[in-house]
Amino acid sequence: MKKKSLATPQDKKDWTAYTRNPGEIHDKEESNKVNKVNRIRKLDLHGATIDEANELVKKFIIDSHERGYKKIIIITGKGLRSKIYDDPYISRKAGVLRNSVPDYISSDVDLSKIIKSSTKADKIDGGDGAIYVFLKNKLG
Repeated sequence: MKKKSLATPQDKKDWTAYTRNPGEIHDKEESNKVNKVNRIRKLDLHGATIDEANELVKKFIIDSHERGYKKIIIITGKGLRSKIYDDPYISRKAGVLRNSVPDYISSDVDLSKIIKSSTKADKIDGGDGAIYVFLKNKLG
C-alpha cells in the first residue's frame, strides 16, 4: 500500500525555497507585543559594587527612557550574601544595594527629570530585592 503524502508538490517547492533563503525570522513572543508601553525591561545588579550599580542604573534608566519604555525593573537583591557581614558594626538587616539604589535614584537630578515614580516590586518580580521604576513620556 502506498503512503499518502500530506505535502503537495507546491508545499515541497515552497519549503525548499524557504530553507535555501529563510530571510528574517521573527520572534513570535516579540511580535505579539503591541509596543514598549507594555514591555518591562530588567537590570540585575547582583555582584555589583555601589559605584558600579549607580553607574549601571543611571545608564539603564536613561537608555530605557530614550527607547520609550514606561516601566522597568531593577533587581538589587536582598543583600543576604553581602560582604557587610564581615563588619560587625554594620547592621545585618541592611542590604547594601537594596537600600542605596532607591536613594541614588531619588537623589539624582538627571534621573528625577525622567522618572515618574518608583516602588518596591511585587513578590513575583523580586519583592524586597527589586524595584519598579515608572518613566515619564519621552518628549519629542
